[in-house]
Amino acid sequence: MVDNSQLQKKETLANLFLRSVSILGLITFGIAIYIAEVPDNLIVLLLFVLFLFITEFFPMAVWKGHSSLSFPLVFTLYLIYGLPIVVIVYGLIVLTVNIAQRRPLRILFFNPSQLVLSFIAAIQLSRFIHGIINPEELFLPVTMLSMLMITVFYFVINNIFVDLVLLIRPQVYPVRLWLKKFNSELISAFISISYIAIMLILGNQNRGVVDVYSYFFFFSPLVGLALLSSFIVRIQSERNRLNALFNISTELNRLLPSKDWVESIRSSLNEFVEADATVLWVKEDGQWKVRFQHGQVIKGKGECIKEVRHFEEVKDTLVFQDRKKDPGLTPTCFNKAMKAFVYAPIVLEGNSLGMLAVARTRSKSFRNEDVQSIATLANQLAVVIKTRMLIVEQEKRTLLEERNRIARDIHDGVAQSLAGAVMKLETAERKFYQKPPESHHLVKDSLAKLRLSLTEIRQSIYALRPYETERVGLKQAVLKRIDVIKQETGLDISYEERGNPIFLSTMVEKIMFDIFQESFQNIIKHAEASKVNVLLSYQKEHVLLKVTDNGIGFSLLDAMVKAKNDPHFGILSMNEQADKVGAVLQIDSKEGKGTEINLTIPKLGFEGGMEDDQRHARG
Repeated sequence: MVDNSQLQKKETLANLFLRSVSILGLITFGIAIYIAEVPDNLIVLLLFVLFLFITEFFPMAVWKGHSSLSFPLVFTLYLIYGLPIVVIVYGLIVLTVNIAQRRPLRILFFNPSQLVLSFIAAIQLSRFIHGIINPEELFLPVTMLSMLMITVFYFVINNIFVDLVLLIRPQVYPVRLWLKKFNSELISAFISISYIAIMLILGNQNRGVVDVYSYFFFFSPLVGLALLSSFIVRIQSERNRLNALFNISTELNRLLPSKDWVESIRSSLNEFVEADATVLWVKEDGQWKVRFQHGQVIKGKGECIKEVRHFEEVKDTLVFQDRKKDPGLTPTCFNKAMKAFVYAPIVLEGNSLGMLAVARTRSKSFRNEDVQSIATLANQLAVVIKTRMLIVEQEKRTLLEERNRIARDIHDGVAQSLAGAVMKLETAERKFYQKPPESHHLVKDSLAKLRLSLTEIRQSIYALRPYETERVGLKQAVLKRIDVIKQETGLDISYEERGNPIFLSTMVEKIMFDIFQESFQNIIKHAEASKVNVLLSYQKEHVLLKVTDNGIGFSLLDAMVKAKNDPHFGILSMNEQADKVGAVLQIDSKEGKGTEINLTIPKLGFEGGMEDDQRHARG
């Protein structure tokens, strides 16, 4: 990880480059105003100004920037009015568009400066090459070749300016993203060359007087294409954003029962909302703890720990667009290169559960759409965090119930047996000399009870050990148990698994395995079956465990009556276990036709069996 001083140094160098280009651009703009002459035919000029504004305001979006279709208009302006007018008009329009889009000050002057300087440099390079080549050896007309060189040089120099900024600044600029930007610029250059070439060809055919109507009808398709491409790109951007949100939601639901659920947002986060640094705090046991951090974040700083105490008071999304004016809630948590911040509180039913903070290296870089996306993700996380809390609470409650059950079993079983054995041994000691046969009987009876108690103690110790599904997972626990049953009973047992396995909570796996074992206990004791089929199916909305045998079957009504009279009967226990995770247990059996047991655990059962409380989430 790059340290803070290096990041600050890069940011300072980038700002110096931006200022240098801006100052050079302002000087060039001043010179152009000084030498420019009042243009003729102002109506045509106003038409070009309008078209230029539209193409600049609705560009084809590319990564961390844009590529407009304005160059054919700029080149035509140059042919009609000369370079000084182009510098003035083009620079003012780009400046106006940047002001309308609320760009930060350094970008406000850099964008028009680098575009104007790129155009001037392209013209000068083209003139220089024309001065050293022989016009008779050209394979293209002079005008066409000049247009081609100016266009190519303009796009190359313009991209060099932008690439230098992105390379100098702290954020990573990988080749993959450069290629994406290059392809977009290449498309824009191809359209520009084609359009200008058509204009030059038509201009050489003596089609009459070229007036404002001619320019309007010729350039209207270009402006329409700029508008259409801009809208298409924006729609695609929103579609990608929705897909990213869907992927995040899907991964969160899939990994929710696991402890690594928070890692599911790492891969899709930057597709959903571009960020140079992200931190997710979750309030656990009254303490704000970092559950996820990515990018240029300072780890384990004492001041940062103190700053998060104010999160409890935040109920609405906060946006800080300029660190110099307002450093935000936790400035020491992020590297100094971070300039803009969004803090989205994770709130459910009025209770603060966490805080999602997103930062960027560019001031005033968060648009309203970005803020809404971050707030939407915070609402999604509110439901997830609350569900995780309920899962943990339910698992703790289940563990406590299990411990209490074992304690009751020891008290009612082992403890009573030991107490009875001790009393009998004491009686045998007193009668040892007077009534030896009776003492001998009491000792034998006590030994039998002690052996039984020893067995029960071993069972209790085994119950306290990590459960089989915790050690090897549900599938392996089932397969291992099937192998044991095959060896002990000789049953023909088949196992089938369908779908892609998903994460299940420890409690859900335990309950599924308990019901599986109870089903086989009943089959072994009562079914007289020769064949059993086991199916574990991972479906879209639920997980299905099915156990089918070809035994003698039974009357479900008789079984339920027996269950009421015998609290330890298997079916009652199985139903109680299924209810803990909101599962449905169905038993289909008829006398002489075997038995089918279906355990269906719905999606919410994976997450602890809680109701969907998303309707209460808010930003």
